[in-house]
Amino acid sequence: MTMLDATQDLRAQTESIFRRKRLFTFAIPAVILAYLTYIFFAFDVPGLWARANADNARSLVSDLYSYKTHVTRDNRSGNVSVAIEGEKKGRYPEGTAPAWVELGETTVIDLEDGHIITYGPKLITYDVPDFGLMTFEVSRSRGVVADYPVDVLPEWINASKNRVAITTEAGRLSITRNRTEVFRYFTGWELFFFTLDSPYHGMGFGELAGKFVSGEAGAILSDIWNNKMWRHKDVVWAIFETVLMAFLGTMGAALLALPLAFLAARNFAPLVAVRFATRRFFDFVRGVDALIWTIVLTRAFGLGPLTGALAILITDTGSFGKLFSETLENVDDKQIEGIRSTGAKPLQRYRFGVIPQITPVLLSQILYYLESNTRSATVIGAITGGGIGLLLTQAIITQKDWEEVTYYITLIVLVVIFMDWVSGHLRRRLIKGDESGH
Repeated sequence: MTMLDATQDLRAQTESIFRRKRLFTFAIPAVILAYLTYIFFAFDVPGLWARANADNARSLVSDLYSYKTHVTRDNRSGNVSVAIEGEKKGRYPEGTAPAWVELGETTVIDLEDGHIITYGPKLITYDVPDFGLMTFEVSRSRGVVADYPVDVLPEWINASKNRVAITTEAGRLSITRNRTEVFRYFTGWELFFFTLDSPYHGMGFGELAGKFVSGEAGAILSDIWNNKMWRHKDVVWAIFETVLMAFLGTMGAALLALPLAFLAARNFAPLVAVRFATRRFFDFVRGVDALIWTIVLTRAFGLGPLTGALAILITDTGSFGKLFSETLENVDDKQIEGIRSTGAKPLQRYRFGVIPQITPVLLSQILYYLESNTRSATVIGAITGGGIGLLLTQAIITQKDWEEVTYYITLIVLVVIFMDWVSGHLRRRLIKGDESGH
């Protein structure tokens, strides 16, 4: 073959390589784009956008950081009650109401900025600025009979024969045959510290601090701790259950996985059959998600935080077993040989020649999983009926206690942050040592 032929062959090979690279460079983005296009239509993204409701989204967001006061009239008896979030535990004593509600034969509700609602003996009225006065009469036979100042109703009025719902910036009015209800939003978490029946409700910080230092500290803390609406005592216990669930599951998995990891490590288990069986066991238990194990174990052991801890333990045993065995396969044999030369037995060689080498990696992995499992325990607790996950699920199911959802999520985030700080501190102390070198 001449030099010219060799050069031409080399050029052809080079051009072929560049063509394949160019094709590969353009093929990957094309495949990704095709996949995203498929997802766009398969998951009905256009329909999802069309079904989105901005009003519901705004209402949900406002519910996260505010509360509603309900002014409710029983249309059959005429009785009027006022309650925070509509709950019995947040109901004002009979005959009392906030300053913007004037009780009487005709109840007057001042939503401010000119929005006035009245519950009269026969008629219900709502005066909306720049719109006019609306009147409603509730009849058992005719439903809700309404009189509006306009012929074409605006979007913020939803009316039918048996129900009228009016939503304005000042509040919301709902009228049915059985009851009439006004909802007014306020920013904040009302009754977070003291409920209406507490003698400390409505006190300013200065007055409260004075009573605290004058000998009523126990009573004040007791009222906060036993708050019937926000249930701080139950929430703290639920947080403790969640952390305990994560701790028991993680540490139990680590204790089980460490001896099994020796059976899966190539340099500690010479029998191929033993290594294969142990590794497949790890694959099996970690291949099934912790939520699936939770459902299975709930069927076997019933509800409770211990069931959740067992689910975490089973899943993490497989994960730890894989990680620990890979760590064992990378230990330095020289240290083990040094221990062997002293006449140490196998268990002593493992204790003094292997464990000190893998301890930093093992601790780092265990602490990371502990932090991660604190989050997982929240979801698992919703299934097993334990921990903060249960309270969070109950609050979401009601579709009205969104401020409590915010409260629980905030606590979960704070616990995760705390666990992250603790695990980081422990890693520095146990793995790297403190600044003094101890």
